[in-house]
Amino acid sequence: MSDFRPSGFSVLPTVVKNLLILNVLFFLATIATDVVLHIDLKDYLGLHYIGASDFQPFQLVTYMFMHGGFTHLFFNMLWLYFFGRLFLRYFGNRQFIIVYLGGGLAGALLYLLGYNLLPYYRPMVDFSILAGASAAILSLTVAMAFYRPEDELNLMFFGRVKMKWLAIVDAVIFVVGIVTVRFPFNLLPL
Repeated sequence: MSDFRPSGFSVLPTVVKNLLILNVLFFLATIATDVVLHIDLKDYLGLHYIGASDFQPFQLVTYMFMHGGFTHLFFNMLWLYFFGRLFLRYFGNRQFIIVYLGGGLAGALLYLLGYNLLPYYRPMVDFSILAGASAAILSLTVAMAFYRPEDELNLMFFGRVKMKWLAIVDAVIFVVGIVTVRFPFNLLPL
């Protein structure tokens, strides 16, 4: 008789599964409220510039659950699926939550500082909001790169890549996207 080996969603660590579910539920709620009530949840729950009339302190957390579209959600959740599981091989749920939320809060702080201090962003202050879990998920990738820099991941199309190089490339793509594009992937024009 063969052994039953659960796969897929059933073997996901609870904290990762719950974050995946929360993000998908927020995404579906965003679509539903837009279609049925003509209310844009991204405008309410996405992070606004601190001087904006729409800014609310709770947005420092809720922005992490808002996404600009299906593609944005899909790739963030794919990255969370892989790196969340990898992170939890070496650390516990408590460390996961600390790193994840800490990374998300750091992303919010960088957004707010950038819009307050960098003249490049001044023309966009009144009509941009931050949305997405990218900073939180990037923090998991960077944490793994610091903890196990020489570990290799086998990536389709790229072959074996050391964790440190994967984190560096991920961070560079994240920063370059914010610096060079007028409306970066996680900055949503209203």
